[in-house]
Amino acid sequence: MRILIVDDSEDSCDITEAALASAGHSDILIAHSACEAYKLMGIGGPSDLDCALVDVVLLDIVMPGADGIEACARIRSDTRYGDIPIIMVTSVDDIDSLANAFVAGASDYITKPVNRVELLARVRAALKLKTELERRKARERELLGVMSSWGERRASRWVDDITGLFVGEVAEAYFLAAPDLEAAETSAVVVVAIDRLEAYRAAKGDAAVHSILARVAHAVRGLTANIGVVAATYRNGLIMLVGPELAAEPARHLGEQLRKTVSILDMANSESIVTDHVTASVAVATGLIGGSRDRMQLLTHAISTVRGAEAAGGNRVVAVAV
Repeated sequence: MRILIVDDSEDSCDITEAALASAGHSDILIAHSACEAYKLMGIGGPSDLDCALVDVVLLDIVMPGADGIEACARIRSDTRYGDIPIIMVTSVDDIDSLANAFVAGASDYITKPVNRVELLARVRAALKLKTELERRKARERELLGVMSSWGERRASRWVDDITGLFVGEVAEAYFLAAPDLEAAETSAVVVVAIDRLEAYRAAKGDAAVHSILARVAHAVRGLTANIGVVAATYRNGLIMLVGPELAAEPARHLGEQLRKTVSILDMANSESIVTDHVTASVAVATGLIGGSRDRMQLLTHAISTVRGAEAAGGNRVVAVAV
């Protein structure tokens, strides 16, 4: 990981660099002004550095010439740096300055004199966030590639108009088209089934079922926003989440979160046998995936498992290793 420190004080740079080095960060660049930072990052002129290798910017607010707030805004105005974490470093006890820094695009801040523990914690958090954003963007590009291969199918066919989730076939295609790796990796498929949904449909009608599915889908999107999985729905009401690189324990945790979330939505269900509100059965299937055949087995196993969980009484999570 490469970290860029921008500070006009050599002493401050030395202290910050030493703190980072003590935690194993050896690839550190120093700029003593905003102009030096622009040159290193290739903003407004030829680049001395491959910008993709800069992972975090530590940016002092008070500097001669262009201050840190102006520098932050200038960095953010370059489309290449839209997601790079920018941590402001300030000795100014001034809320307005910090507020302006966040308006300019700052991600976080620390105060001088720099506390080593706080500095390292903020840098770790920034790096983790950047890695996750890059991971999600890569998955989005893969998904767009899968969808573009469908030829002239209209985009409206890719998204379910009731839930706003992808249709099940899109998630299947995305999962099955994931590149094969030399070494098998753990993948997961999580399937959510609303308990007694068809009985509820028979009693209350399609509109009532659609209302339940829309609320559940909204909750699913909230839970999965930052973990790199793709959520989709089938016409029969099943909701499927595929995680090509989701390990077993996080997948089981997600399954339990989904079950609890559906329950606490507190939607009435007069057709439920065990309670008076909507509940869900969740199947979590995980396994070492070496190719598309393994992925298809994981998909089918997850769907059959959730039906078994429903038949056994519902409102439960069943985890299986394939």
